[in-house]
Amino acid sequence: MAATIILTTPQVSQGRSWLDLLLQGVQVIQLSRLSDNQEVQLGQQINQALLKEGKVELYRNDQINRYVTSIGQRLAKKSDRPSIPYTFQVVNDDTVNAFATMGGFIYVHTGLMEKVANEAELASVIAHEIGHIVGHHAIEKMRKTAITQGLLTAAGLDRQTFVQLGVQLAYSLPNSRGAELEADQLGLQNLKRAGYAPIAMLTFMEKLIKYSSSAPEFLSSHPATDDRITALRASIDPATANKGDGLNEKSYRNFVKPLIAK
Repeated sequence: MAATIILTTPQVSQGRSWLDLLLQGVQVIQLSRLSDNQEVQLGQQINQALLKEGKVELYRNDQINRYVTSIGQRLAKKSDRPSIPYTFQVVNDDTVNAFATMGGFIYVHTGLMEKVANEAELASVIAHEIGHIVGHHAIEKMRKTAITQGLLTAAGLDRQTFVQLGVQLAYSLPNSRGAELEADQLGLQNLKRAGYAPIAMLTFMEKLIKYSSSAPEFLSSHPATDDRITALRASIDPATANKGDGLNEKSYRNFVKPLIAK
């Protein structure tokens, strides 16, 4: 069933953005059928709100930001959704976490960068988050939450209400088991196509289980970890598991650790 926010329909004027039209009730919007441009606009609005409200604090280091962006763009080009613009941002936060909103916006915590052993493990997390973008999982979460909160028939939904729903989804609600499994599989294929060693996705997931007490945020927002490990093991060919880039732990440690040291 396509989720629809039913809004009033005043006269449409030219030169106004889709988001302005949406938030002023110009049309009926089906959340599960947003165009790429519409989704990117919404992702931009959510990003602005996250920054303005202090939900995320960006890490101000040009080298580390360029590094994460280069990994992200390498993956994005080989993803199943390469045509949208992707924005990769490093968040100054010691918790082991990463998340995606919508429209190509992906956030990686410095705490996660400290926990991964090598570039391939970092790339595996970013590939997983790209998988959420490819699968339109944030849109589906918004649809279900809007149903639960009774927003689907609300007329005159204002900008703050709509964007705040996206902010809420970014941090407060975990992804579903199905979304996590799909993002893993999409991410794993992406990781391999981009030339990274696929074993990295499995080793990082196993590490999270082993040290679960030190990564509660990631595990709470990315559930069903045992099922995911089982599925990953079945999807990775042992003969090619270690073939690919990014497994040099010393190189990663020497480059990244000094840049994110507190």
